[in-house]
Formats: sequence, structure tokens, C-alpha cells
Amino acid sequence: MNTSLRLICASFFVFATTQAADWPQWRGPNRDAIVKDPNHKLDKLPDDPKVLWKIDAGPGQSSPVIAGGKVILLDAKNNEETAHCLDAATGKELWETAVGPTVEFSPAYGGGPRCTPIIDGDRAYLQSSGGEFACLSMANGKKIWGVSFGKDYGATFLGNKSGDPAAKETASRRHGNDGSAVIDGNRIFVPVGSTNGATLVCYDKMTGKELWKAGNDNTAYSSVQVGTLGGVRQAVHFTADALMGVDVATGKIYWRIPLKTGAKRHACTPVIGPDSVVVASTSIGTQRFNITKKGADVTADKAWENKSCKTILGTPTLLGNYLFTLGPTDHTDLECLDFATGNQVWSHPGFGDYASLTTVNDKILALNSTGELILIKVDPAKYEELGRVQLCAKTWASPAYADGKIYVKDEGHLTAYALAP
Repeated sequence: MNTSLRLICASFFVFATTQAADWPQWRGPNRDAIVKDPNHKLDKLPDDPKVLWKIDAGPGQSSPVIAGGKVILLDAKNNEETAHCLDAATGKELWETAVGPTVEFSPAYGGGPRCTPIIDGDRAYLQSSGGEFACLSMANGKKIWGVSFGKDYGATFLGNKSGDPAAKETASRRHGNDGSAVIDGNRIFVPVGSTNGATLVCYDKMTGKELWKAGNDNTAYSSVQVGTLGGVRQAVHFTADALMGVDVATGKIYWRIPLKTGAKRHACTPVIGPDSVVVASTSIGTQRFNITKKGADVTADKAWENKSCKTILGTPTLLGNYLFTLGPTDHTDLECLDFATGNQVWSHPGFGDYASLTTVNDKILALNSTGELILIKVDPAKYEELGRVQLCAKTWASPAYADGKIYVKDEGHLTAYALAP
């Protein structure tokens, strides 16, 4: 192993302390698409990955999640966005619960839900495209509490066929509520997207009691992050109009950076680094902000921007001192950027209009939108491909990795594969 690779592995292994038996939320155990799996080596991909089980699934780009031997999938069925709980070993359905009605829109990425659920202990948290949010019992799927973005906060879904001028002012109310909530302790932060003081709303995760609300922006498609930045615990939200950091306890907005793009298209999740946040989009490229506490104030200052590294959908992954992301040439290159400067280290073409990046130990699993899985060695010195295999049909849903297995949702199925012995 070369020195650069040894350093990068040491850096991100410190943060990947959760074992790879669960993938309970968007982007995995630590919400960074990184897992440490000491029981399985991914030195190559099998020529014909073993199918452990395969079930029919309805439309939608929501990713599956796994915890405690159960899988939760959100898809569209009988005009309802529906949560399915499955046995992770067999794929057998244990229960299903409708979360909200399907909504009408005709985007290039198809219909159905887009928001990835969260499994937290004996509960699951789900969000429909139309803005219905629900906490369900993992035991039987019964609803414990819920809120409606439209009825409770005035953030009504409009659809991209609407003539309402407000439909042009937001992404989520036009193409669906896609951004996933995040849990921190007893709090859950939900991207409601109301311009009347409720861009982001914090609830008691057990009771659904509203603890605070903050902001006057519409939401985009970006999921909420949480981290300690500048010594202060914050929820970080990339809205339709800005990037902001919010105190987790009070809802105070510490800092807000206006970042506007064409069509309000903020789809990538913010990446939390050491006292820093990275965001990317198809208009602004990739940018890093350093977060600093100065007395009672917390500030965000731009460290760098790479205007050419524009990303439509795929969220970057930070591994040590390097950022791996989809880059400039028609948004289809895989790029390695120096995290300190934003400069390109290397670039490799051919990743299509979307690819999810999942890091397992010292390898990256990239699933592109054609359903092809590519295994890449984590190496900031060069691109080194270790194999590729066709797993599924067209997909924009990120896979879930758990205990040597990968769970993949495409246009018509959810399939569990064995990747590593």
C-alpha cells in the first residue's frame, strides 16, 4: 500500500466505527456512505453475483435501509406511497403501510417516492413526495405520529404541471419532497420547506412534538446533515436558496450563505468535514465553507470553489484529505479533488448521468444509473478499477450495503446480492 493510500485509509477508518451489519438511513450508518466491514474483503466483484432474493417493487427512487434484520422500502403501490417491511434474510414481507397518496408529475426521473427512510430502534421514519411525514412502529407498521407539510405548515405540493407561480420558486413543491430527515439524539430534523418560518422543523422523535422551526426558504432535494462544527452542534441544510447552519437545541440560525442555482436544483447532500461543509450542484460547481466560532457568533467562510466540478445528483464522499465526486464532462466523470484546495487530482470518464458512491474499507462501490456496479480502489494517486458487473435495470436509487451484501432497487424490483464471501 502506498503512503497516500495508507494515510487516507487511516483517516477515514477513524470515523467508520460502525460495523457494516446495518445501513439504517440515507448514505449509511454515519450518513457519509462509508462503512468498515472487517468480516468481508472486496478485492474483486463476482462475475455473476449470487441473488439471495428478489421481489417486485413499485416506482420510485427511494433507497432501501436495513437494521436489526429488517429492510424498509418505500415505493408506489395502488396510488399510495407505501412502506414495506421485509425480512432481510429472505425478502418476505412482514407488513406494509401507506404513507401518503402518490402525486402527479412527469419528470425525467419517473414517479413514486424519492425520500429514503430512517430506521431508529423500534421505529421507522418516512416521507412521501407530497409532503406527508410519518413515524411507524417497526413491529407492525402502525403509525405513531405524523405531520403534513401542506396541511400543518402551508407547504403544499404543487407539481410541475401547476400554473401556480410558487411552483417555479421551489424544487420540492414542484418535483417532490426528496430530502431525508436526520436524527440526533432525541431530535429529528425534517426539511418541511415552508416559507413562513418553517424551512426546517425539529420534533421530539418519540412523540412528534414540535420543538422549534427555523428559516423562510423553500427546500430543494437535499437531505439534512448534522455535525459539530466550530465546536457547536448544528443541523446543516442546503435549501432551495441557501446553505445554513442551525443550532440543534434552539433552532437559532447561526449562519446562512445564499446559493441560488437554475431551477433551485440542489440535489446533493452537504458533506461534513472537520469544521467544514462541502456542497455541490449543477450550477455552482463544488464549494467548501469553513465553520468557525468567534465569541458568541458562528461564521461560515468560503475556503474554495471549483466551478467546473458540477454535479447533478450524486453526493460527494470525503475520504481523508480527498473528495471523490462526479465531475464536469457532462457531469459523468468520476473526480478526485484535493479537499484542502478543491483542485482536481485526477478524473475518469464514463459514469453516466448518476452514480452513487459507497466506500467499503479501502474500495469504492459505484452504482451508475444503468445498473452497472463498478469496484474502484481508493487511491488519490490514480483511478484504478478492479471490476464491474451488471446488477440491475435503470436506477437512480442508491443501494444499501450490509454485511457483505448489497440491496439494489431498480425500476421494478428490489434485489439482495451477495458480494463478498
